Amino acid sequence: MRSLLGGIVADAPAVPYISRWRNALGRAQQSGSRGREGQLALYSDSGTLFGVVSKLASSTSLVNWRLYRSAASGLECDRTEVTKHAALTVLNRPNNFMTRQEIFETGQQHLDLAGESWWVVVRIGKIPFELWPVRPDRMTPIESNTEFIAGYVYRGPDGEEVPLNREDVIMVRTPAPLDIYRGQSPLPALDDDLDNDRAQGQWSAAFFQNNANPGGVITVDRRMQEDEWEEMTTRWNSQHRGISNAGRVAVLEQATFMPISYTQRDMQFVESRGLTKQAILDAYGFPKFGLGDVQDVNRASAEASLALMAQTLTVPRLERWKGALNNDFLPKFGATAGGLEFDYDSPVPPDQETDNATLTAKVNAVVALVGAGFDADEACDTVDLPRMMFTERAPEVIHVPSQLGGAPATDPMSDPALEPA
Repeated sequence: MRSLLGGIVADAPAVPYISRWRNALGRAQQSGSRGREGQLALYSDSGTLFGVVSKLASSTSLVNWRLYRSAASGLECDRTEVTKHAALTVLNRPNNFMTRQEIFETGQQHLDLAGESWWVVVRIGKIPFELWPVRPDRMTPIESNTEFIAGYVYRGPDGEEVPLNREDVIMVRTPAPLDIYRGQSPLPALDDDLDNDRAQGQWSAAFFQNNANPGGVITVDRRMQEDEWEEMTTRWNSQHRGISNAGRVAVLEQATFMPISYTQRDMQFVESRGLTKQAILDAYGFPKFGLGDVQDVNRASAEASLALMAQTLTVPRLERWKGALNNDFLPKFGATAGGLEFDYDSPVPPDQETDNATLTAKVNAVVALVGAGFDADEACDTVDLPRMMFTERAPEVIHVPSQLGGAPATDPMSDPALEPA
């Protein structure tokens, strides 16, 4: 951004992003009807949501990370791996209580549930020494029209507010379309579905707790005294309430029991719960196969599904973490991190059939190029095959049995003298 005096103002947005009257600390905590704390709590409330998020978090966290020194060519194949560096040490052992896998799994849970993941950096001098994941609902960026983000505030469990500098925090987020400072998960779009699912689950539990039979109405032909009412309800609950008393015959004195039957429409809550499950899968782009639904699945389709999940779900999440590591984490190590970059081992399983077909096509291309008179080494380079040493094959020797008076001779078919005129 250019100032009125013609100079360049670093780290300043080109246009205002916030109102001068905006209360950043109060408003930024909201995300959907539940808020970020409520979204995190949903992890233990919905079986389908737990299955989806836990699968995404574990598959993302199990991938191996490596540190490379970039090549002048810019090609990945020309990079050299760096096995010793302070950044690699901190990432592999973020703190004395967590492993690399755990901090990534925790961070991915936060990302998929609340749309944000936060790491607080602990330093010795200027060099990062530890990384600690913190809950998204406890972190608030201090928004600024002159610095974009002036810093952060962490709210502790007791309400204590801890100010943090920008260099002390690493934020990874799924961008929120209406708030450039925060992230957004799919959960706000599922508010009604999740509410319906929870209500249906409670209804189902109450149905079985109340003897697993339809309810009904008990009528009497006169107004009962209070002691009579208490006695009848106590006796009824003790003899007929609960699953163990299901189907028990009721005996009533001067009273009539009229059962209330459920219609087919009333029982459609089972189908409705299935729709809620599908809504969660749709919001996360998660296939049923990932939750163990293996109907109509064979080996070929299973392998294709695993590859598709890795390509469309795991890789995009890894790319988001890769950007945070290279743009936010590595620069904190100063000049020693120059020319270095983090990258991950691809989680996409190899497609053996495709690889074999590609190799065959490349070999045929080299044979055709060499047959046309091109240099063999240059032909291999052109089709991205390794150069191979070529040795001219010696004539094949045929051993003639000694009882026939013969001696070792060359293959007749390879003897020019025996070729037809």
